[in-house]
Amino acid sequence: MKLFISADIEGTAGIVDWKETEPGDRYEYFSKQMTAEVAAACRGALSGGVREILVRDAHDSARNLDPSAMPRQVRLLRGWTQSPACMMDGLDRTFQAAAMTGCHTCAGSDGNPLAHTMNLGVERAALNGMACSEFTLNAMYAAYLGIPVIFVSGDAMVCDMARELCPAVTAVATSQGIGGGSIGLHPQEAQERIQSGMEQAVKRLNSQTEEGRKPECLISLPEHFTLEVRYREHKKAYRASFYPGAAKTGPKTVVYEADDYMDIMRFVMFCM
Repeated sequence: MKLFISADIEGTAGIVDWKETEPGDRYEYFSKQMTAEVAAACRGALSGGVREILVRDAHDSARNLDPSAMPRQVRLLRGWTQSPACMMDGLDRTFQAAAMTGCHTCAGSDGNPLAHTMNLGVERAALNGMACSEFTLNAMYAAYLGIPVIFVSGDAMVCDMARELCPAVTAVATSQGIGGGSIGLHPQEAQERIQSGMEQAVKRLNSQTEEGRKPECLISLPEHFTLEVRYREHKKAYRASFYPGAAKTGPKTVVYEADDYMDIMRFVMFCM
């Protein structure tokens, strides 16, 4: 089995401030914890039967993870290729499963002090009327390729949103947001839960495959997509309205519709 992991930082256990997500302040500690959580996910996957793992460093500079801390079976994609796949860059149909670590809840929600969708310029995003997190966008891209998302870790709210989208996904909550604060698991406890959860998720998928069943975590995509984005600044909406097929529906709101999900990913790349 080949597994793809997309790794973010704002859902890492204990993180609570934007200064902790970029070089300076407490970034060194949280980049190490991000690395430790990803490594734990990899160990769990290998214990469950995975033979090859590609990890996509998917936060900010895409240069956050320490490659030397990963198991030897792991390949690490660093830096941005500028593909519309973005946080899922490197994923293709040769993979049997995908997972996400360090996930955070969406823009306009209150489950994480660092809640956002793609960037801080987006006030709210909704896909087919449903509040849209980065997990949503990325999980649907995996489904577009026919790949199930079997595991997610991050704040409790994004875990709940992931289960709404895919009830069978294994979700490990590492923190609980409260206003501008957050209650996080002990860092070692977070790693242990992530490792155990990933191992169970992989074994469950292996069992379904051996029995010839469709993966329970494979999302069924709708036939049509409507992405509504409300920006914090009206000028951003004005700019996005010039994207082919986009329509400005309010001072700060743009709507884009498509039948092909890859078109949604292209809109996100250029307008979010």
